Amino acid sequence: MDKGFFIAEIEACSETMYRVAWSILRNETDVQDALQDAALKAWEKRSKVREEKYFRTWLIRILINVCYDIQRRHRNTVPLEKIPAQTYAKAPDPELAIALRAVPEKLRLPLVLCYCEGMSYEEAADVLRIPMTTLRGRLNRGKDALRKELKAE
Repeated sequence: MDKGFFIAEIEACSETMYRVAWSILRNETDVQDALQDAALKAWEKRSKVREEKYFRTWLIRILINVCYDIQRRHRNTVPLEKIPAQTYAKAPDPELAIALRAVPEKLRLPLVLCYCEGMSYEEAADVLRIPMTTLRGRLNRGKDALRKELKAE
């Protein structure tokens, strides 16, 4: 695949790429980053395209994967404006806070959502985007890990 074909195809499907990225990310800055990253990855891997007629499909798939990567990076970030000035109405138990920090994140989050924030299992499963059975398993393993941490102290 030569440089001219690559540039022509990128330009020809740029509007489609923008709409796809916007439908996933809904943020202009992230969309622009995704478009640039996708074009760069496509250029680096252009030798992987077996037939040029599938180039656009291949390019859109790369773009979708880049968008999902950006979403994953942003999933654990919260804008500073959305953090309340006072997080707790009362001070948490320091021993419990230290023990919770030692529990792995994927086991800690269900514990915090269900037992500290008062969410139902259904709500917590929806927030974490996991099946109910997975949530229950993580809660059980999280409680076991928390018990071990509290006994160790």
